[in-house]
Parts: sequence; C-alpha cells; structure tokens
Amino acid sequence: MSKPVLIVGAGPAGLAAAGALAGAGQPVVLVDKESRLGGAPILSGYAKLVPTGEWAKDAIGGMVRRVEQDALVMVKKGARVESFEGEPGGFRAMLSDGASLEAGAAILATGFTHFDSVNKPEWGFGTFPDVVTTTQVEQMISSGRGVRCPSDGRKPQRVAILLCVGSRDRQIGREWCSKICCTVSCNIAMEIREELPECHVYIYYMDIRTYGLNETFYWKSQEEFKVKYIKARIAEVTSDGQKLIVKGEDTLVKRPITIPFDMVVHAIGMDPNVENKSIAGVFGVGLQEHGHIARGSYGASSATSRPGVFVAGAATGPETIDDSIAQGNAAAMAALAMLRRKAAA
Repeated sequence: MSKPVLIVGAGPAGLAAAGALAGAGQPVVLVDKESRLGGAPILSGYAKLVPTGEWAKDAIGGMVRRVEQDALVMVKKGARVESFEGEPGGFRAMLSDGASLEAGAAILATGFTHFDSVNKPEWGFGTFPDVVTTTQVEQMISSGRGVRCPSDGRKPQRVAILLCVGSRDRQIGREWCSKICCTVSCNIAMEIREELPECHVYIYYMDIRTYGLNETFYWKSQEEFKVKYIKARIAEVTSDGQKLIVKGEDTLVKRPITIPFDMVVHAIGMDPNVENKSIAGVFGVGLQEHGHIARGSYGASSATSRPGVFVAGAATGPETIDDSIAQGNAAAMAALAMLRRKAAA
C-alpha cells in the first residue's frame, strides 16, 4: 500500500479530497486544528446553503460522517502540522501532538478567516449590540431561535444588510471581491422575510455580483419576497437611542439618505487564513500578494510552488462551497496521479 496523502483542513475542500482519495483506494491522513470537522459551515453554524437550500448541518455534516466512517481515512483532530520535510512520494510530517507520519503527497485545504467587522468601526459593529454579521444571523436561523435583536430579543421590524464589509475596500487593505456575500445576503434576506413577513429588509450595495445561476436569488428576493435594494455608499451607522441610523448617499439619485433600522447586518467578506504565513513556512509554498496560498497555472491549478504539495478551496482565495468541493476532488486526483506515476517509474 502506498504512503497516505496528508490533507490539512477538514472543511468542504478537505472532506471532498479525503472522500475522493479513499474512494480510489488511497489511504489518507486528515489533520484539522479544531476538535470538530466540517470547517466554517459547521463551526460557524451556517444555515441553508446556496444554491441548493440544504442545511449545512445535513450537507456538510453528511460529508463529515462519511469521512469519519471510512477505514482508509485516519482523522487527527486538534492538531497542526509543525514540520514537513522530504520529496514527493517520501515526505515526513511532525504534528503538534507529537505524532510523526509519512506521506506521499499533501493537500492544503486550510480555508479562510471571516473578516472581523471591528476593522470597520464606523459601521457600528462592536458599538451597538444590534449591529451583527451575516454569520451571526446564520447562527440565529440554524439554531431555530429565529432572527432577533440581540439587545432585547425583540423581532426586528426593519433590517438593513450592508454588502462588501471587508471586501472591495482599499482603505482597509481588502481589494478583492469575496464572491459569495451578495448571494448569501439575498438568501438571508429571504429567510428573514419568510420567518418575519412583517419585517422590511433592505440591502445596501455598490454592485450586485450574484454571478451565474445565483442571479435567480437576486430576482427572487425582490419579486417574491419584496426585499428592497438601495445602491449606496454608507458613511456611518449610529443610534438615536432607540433605532440604529444608517447614513449614506443614494448613488443612483445622488442624494443623502438616512434611514432608521432595528438591526443592521454586515455581509462580511473572506480574509486569507490568518495562519497562512506559518502554513506556507511549514510546507515551503508561496503566497499570493494578498496572503492566500498561491496556486499553479490553468494546466495545474491544484499545484503549489512545491512539487507534491497541492491546494484546494478558499485557501487560494474567496470561494463558494460547491467550487471548494470541486477543487478538493481535483486536488485529490492530481495527488493520486502523481503517486501513481512515481510508483510506475
């Protein structure tokens, strides 16, 4: 039996890679720093996923169960890779729990970090308890408690969702689009309206980027759920003591707007994994200019700058769950092909 493939990160991409390799008869060691597998969709309590509408606990939870039950997958929870030496087909890794293991190849599926809204203080997060993030709203929905104002538990009558918080913002060093926020926000707006039909939901946007088939979420949210869209630049979020006040400029009609809300939701973007610098150092791979793990060209998009080390999912930049799963499968096949070539040589 060939040496296992080491997979670092057990979110959608890592789980997909592990499942694909095990399905091909290739042993796997799956390492994750957390005590639970599933990555952000499970650890952050995501609700219904787009575009399928499946609950994260079912869709990603099912992937977790299949991997944990597979005899070809050794799972190492609560561990990090401390060192990684050797060549393709003959790597050796040391883990933080003291374990040493051999690997034929490695796949980095180390994901992303949610943007921290405290880095955008003028928009009220951390100052007013009813200014929350899309992740927090997802947790409200997935918990079954419903969307409520954190300050007093009341049902909001008017909610604002502010797009591009931590994305497309040069002032705070986030020049990239986070790719999923528009569609997720459309979906959350519909979920709020479904639970609270008397609640008015507004989405403030620079541009709407519900690309591909996700464009249906944009039209459905307006036509069926009566979500209101305002093209605007937000100046600040303040409070009059009773309501949150969103101040900005309506960029379509070129006039200032000030609207009171019960809850304001930050559609937070996807930052590079905060540990990417140390991960790159351990595995000897390059980083992209913004701090994501650099990947190969079109012909070898799963490759990194180090032979035998592959990458998949949001480790390389903002990514959807579906595309992360596809990239996990692709990285698995690239690693397997490399190992089979070496075995045949």
